[in-house]
Amino acid sequence: MMSTRPPLPPFTKESAIQKIRLAEDGWNSRDAAKVAQAYSLDTNWRNRTTFVKNREEAQAFLESKWAREQEYRLIKELWAFTDNRIAVRYAYESRDVDGNWFRSYGNENWEFGEDGLMINRFASINDLPITEAERKFHWPQGRRPDDHPGLSDLGL
Repeated sequence: MMSTRPPLPPFTKESAIQKIRLAEDGWNSRDAAKVAQAYSLDTNWRNRTTFVKNREEAQAFLESKWAREQEYRLIKELWAFTDNRIAVRYAYESRDVDGNWFRSYGNENWEFGEDGLMINRFASINDLPITEAERKFHWPQGRRPDDHPGLSDLGL
């Protein structure tokens, strides 16, 4: 019996926004094992210069990422969508082990299977060094509160 990961394609604007928020919430949890379950067993990623070829590699990638990127906080926003694809733009803030802060800006293209699992994820990301005083994402670690401004509201 095949399990599904709603919302399922074909996407509407509302279901695409819901899918994006679920992804944001997952990544903000920094629970790599849980987040990896949103991807197909043979998921295919390009993240900067890293290529991921399956769910196990995705989980290992995320574990390594969140070990390096401390105090990680992410906001995603819909850019465009079609039947089974969603394009998002996002920004996240984190600090490295030396205490240097960064805001990373990115775009992702996602493709989903009929079961709602992500098959393909292609990410392009740029890092901007910032001071701690320049941070804009201040909620407690975990899910972004519903009343926290989004990217457009923050002028990002």
